[in-house]
Amino acid sequence: MVPKILVFAGSIRTNAFSGRTADAAMKELARQGADVTRISLADYPLPIMDQDLEREKGVPENAMRLGRMIAAHDGVLIASPEYNASIPPLLKNGLDWISRIRRDNGRAFDPFSGKVFGLCSSSDCGFGGARGLYHLRAVLMACHAEIVTPQCSVPRASEALDEEGDFREERLRHSMETVCRTLIERAQMLSTRIEP
Repeated sequence: MVPKILVFAGSIRTNAFSGRTADAAMKELARQGADVTRISLADYPLPIMDQDLEREKGVPENAMRLGRMIAAHDGVLIASPEYNASIPPLLKNGLDWISRIRRDNGRAFDPFSGKVFGLCSSSDCGFGGARGLYHLRAVLMACHAEIVTPQCSVPRASEALDEEGDFREERLRHSMETVCRTLIERAQMLSTRIEP
C-alpha cells in the first residue's frame, strides 16, 4: 500500500524557510515511495476564528476544503516557522477552524480522526524553530491527531539547503529521513487497520 501524504508549510511568505523545508520533506517522502500532495495555505484564505461568525455562517468553505484534504490522505507533514517561540497565527487559525468541523454533507466528519502527523520546523536562529513545535504538538493532540515522535528542526535555515533544495548537513538529511520514514510507516499501519 502506497501511503498518501499531504505536505504544507505554516507560512506563505515568498521564499519562506518553512516552504523550503516543506519542499525538502516532499522530495524525501517521494524518494521513500509515498504519494505526495503539496499544497499552500495561500490557496485556503480564512477569516480569524470567531464563534459568532461560525454561528452566523458556519465553518468557512476553505476550512472544509482543508479538512477534506487532510481526510483524503493517510498522513500529513507540516513544516512550520516559529513566531515568538510559538505557532504562527496563519497555521493556528487554520487548525482552529478545521477543529470546528463536525459534519460534511449531513454526515459526521472529523478530519483529524485516524490521521498521523509529522512535524518539521525551520528558523535562522540556532533553535531551528523547535520551540514552536512544542505548542504545535499540543494543538494537534487536542484535536485528537497522532504525531510521530521524531521531528526535524532546521537551524540557520538561510544556508541549510543547497541550490537543488537538499540539506548540506548529513545530520539534517538523516533527521528528515527519519521523520519521513516514521510518518510513512505509521500512516501505512493506521490505514491497514481501518481498511474493511
